[in-house]
Amino acid sequence: MAEKLSQHEIDALLGGTGDALAAANVGYSVGSDVQLYDFRRPRHVSKERLRTLEAMYERLTKSLEAWLIGRVRRQIELKLQSVEQFTFGEFTLSLPTPCASYGFDIVNVPGQKGVIDIGHEFAYFLVDRFFGGSDNPALMQRAMTPIERLAVRLVVERISGLLAEIWQDFVELDLAITTFESFPEMVQGTGREDPVLVANIEVAFGNLTSLLVLSLPLSVLDKFFSSTDQNRVKEMTGSESERRHTREVAESQLRATNVAVSARLPLFRVPMRQLLGLPIGSVIATGIPTDSPLEIHVGGQPRYRAAAGRVGKKLAVRLLDAPELPATTR
Repeated sequence: MAEKLSQHEIDALLGGTGDALAAANVGYSVGSDVQLYDFRRPRHVSKERLRTLEAMYERLTKSLEAWLIGRVRRQIELKLQSVEQFTFGEFTLSLPTPCASYGFDIVNVPGQKGVIDIGHEFAYFLVDRFFGGSDNPALMQRAMTPIERLAVRLVVERISGLLAEIWQDFVELDLAITTFESFPEMVQGTGREDPVLVANIEVAFGNLTSLLVLSLPLSVLDKFFSSTDQNRVKEMTGSESERRHTREVAESQLRATNVAVSARLPLFRVPMRQLLGLPIGSVIATGIPTDSPLEIHVGGQPRYRAAAGRVGKKLAVRLLDAPELPATTR
């Protein structure tokens, strides 16, 4: 038979719910593996997708770096910092004031917009170089003039072209630069709560650094995030002509990839005492015979031995042989 509770017991239950729960969970502690989940803004970027995205934007970074060096005739280093998901509101709040944000329309997806923020410091460096200035530009705390915007737009259009190129295997992007804003709150894109994919690229030039930021709406990239590895494998099957076309596309992209190649002297040792006393213009005796072969590194890995020489007025190397390499470096 069920027993009736007294008023005191009822009050204890109603007023001591927290104590009762605490008592029921004695010996249980919330571990570090418990994570909050936001059902309003679920995360789309898994670890596997993130690795793919980082590889794609790394390719964009290297291509842009090589293109910029040829245009400004100065050493510039670009480094991918991160690829992350934010809301558009969070993205605009992260922009400095004044900013140098170029908006673009995704023409083949009506109503969708993205943003390329070139970075305030980097923008004035480009203006200085394009107009024959010095390596250390005067950083103006003001919005860029229309003429300055047109000069920098050349670089922004190149970035938009590279952005469409790295996505072409997954999503077709037809991008057109349409707007410019100097104030973050005026930057137009998707809704403030809509998710966007943001890539942050650090730009180093002279003694300064700046941040190049690329933003794309996630709704445009649904095909990339919804596709599975199984679907990708199925696309590789089919008729012989389809597989041959896929191979040709992959080979053409592989052949167009830029790979760093360096020629290195054999290792030699120099006492620290000697290094500390070296003035500018000193000659270091290596002790290496003049006919010693050089090591040719491709992509940071030793691949060949070569002899140093010259072709006309330029340095050159002649490949001699390929050393036996460990299986892990082949």
